Amino acid sequence: MVAYMNEFAGEQRMAVAKQVHKFREQPIESMREVAVTSADGIKSLKAPVRAFAHSGVKLVAISQNAMQNLIELESEVVTSALTAAALRLERAAAAENVVYLVLEQAEMLGVTRDRVADEVVRAVEIFRVAGREVRKVGTHLYGQVFERAEEAPLKAKGTRARKAKRVVRKSTTRARKAAA
Repeated sequence: MVAYMNEFAGEQRMAVAKQVHKFREQPIESMREVAVTSADGIKSLKAPVRAFAHSGVKLVAISQNAMQNLIELESEVVTSALTAAALRLERAAAAENVVYLVLEQAEMLGVTRDRVADEVVRAVEIFRVAGREVRKVGTHLYGQVFERAEEAPLKAKGTRARKAKRVVRKSTTRARKAAA
């Protein structure tokens, strides 16, 4: 274990020594390489940041749509519960005796059970659709950001520092001819 650590430390020392030597010999060129590498790294972040932002917008739309559907369902649940309660009271008021009252109330239990089950199914469907859409957005985002990042090193060419263009001056004779 100690031998392995010493070997690793020796390799690291050699790498650092090479870097120091390079910085001493060619400081400007080294700084240019670092600047180009940093600039490429920053440029490569544009696409993932845009993908995350666009996915955030999609997620907000999905959640807004799901909440709208849940609020509409809640409104229908409250309305149907109030209508059922009013119908129960009307039937109770119209019952001739206790037997009819109990029979009619028992008859309405099946309808109420079916209504509640239908409302639960609708609520689950709203969550299922929202979950499916969120999964699609997540899968799409993963494909855009991480799979593209895995492909990028294969396609990327080595960047090299561009040479500065030199200004070529016209000779005085050519300048006079061009002016005339």
